[in-house]
Amino acid sequence: MTQLSNTQVTPDLEPFFTTTHFSVAPMLNWTDHHCQHFHRLFSKNTLLYSEMVTTGAMIHGKKNLLRCNDEDHPVALQLGGSNPIDLAMCAKLAVERGYDEINLNVGCPSDRVQNGRFGACLMGEANLVAQCISAMKEVVDIPVTVKTRIGIDDQNSYEFLINFVRIVHERSGCSNFTIHARIAWLSGLSPKENREIPPLNYSRVYQLKKDCSHLTIGINGGIKSLEEAKTHLMFMDGVMIGRAAYQNPYMLAEVDQRLFGSNAPIIKRSDAVKAMFPYIEVQLSNGSYLNHISRHMLGVFQNIPGARQWRRYISENAHKPGSGIEVLETALTKISSELNI
Repeated sequence: MTQLSNTQVTPDLEPFFTTTHFSVAPMLNWTDHHCQHFHRLFSKNTLLYSEMVTTGAMIHGKKNLLRCNDEDHPVALQLGGSNPIDLAMCAKLAVERGYDEINLNVGCPSDRVQNGRFGACLMGEANLVAQCISAMKEVVDIPVTVKTRIGIDDQNSYEFLINFVRIVHERSGCSNFTIHARIAWLSGLSPKENREIPPLNYSRVYQLKKDCSHLTIGINGGIKSLEEAKTHLMFMDGVMIGRAAYQNPYMLAEVDQRLFGSNAPIIKRSDAVKAMFPYIEVQLSNGSYLNHISRHMLGVFQNIPGARQWRRYISENAHKPGSGIEVLETALTKISSELNI
């Protein structure tokens, strides 16, 4: 078995294999529709998530660019909220805008989110989470799922986690959970610290899948490679990767082949960049700015000679008024054509 860093694997759990489910995590200010379009060039099967959108922002139109392009499917919308009526309204809007799944955020630990009574603090209100899920499921036919943690503050036992999942499942019918394998500290740690300081406990998530074999359960947190993902998929229904996939989007280029058995050719980095040009030109003509799109592309040449020059040229020029695809074309010259990548 591939060695996983910072993990605890329960010895008596036997590996099993299920239908592969692989996704890129919802990341605030990162996984917008420009990012989704770029990531889709690398993998047809990866489930892509929107950044978290609050119910208020969606209802009152502050996310008027929130949409799902036809070529970007499958895409899930992650919602932040705790009012069943508002969430049901947003669920209907999500269907109208073309999303394939709705995910309720029960994992974000930030103070702002807590003040809005949603995110990780909802782990302490399983009945309310069940009401929220039920309200959404009543008005849409697409899957409604939950992303959560293994615990919050001093509520850090396995019993707390499995009781939360069982209550939500039994009272709402929700059968799909993605578990970030860390607890969340609701005070004392920043969101960044909450992604790094609480120790990972993969074995607890593995045990949850074993005890709730009738549910679809994915794992998230600290997963940095497809090798690690393949190991997790011996025990889990799905794997969600966050910052590692954003910072090195080319990681996604082999997902279809290595996890889904595809025989399709693996796209080259430079070809993916060029494939973005028509999309970028349309977006620029609609009023977008190049740096709003190119920022998601900075990591595509990670660990390749010339990558630093690629990033620097884009960072220094994409924000300038009138910048277009010529910035990316010039940046590509910083990567040697002899590498054929």
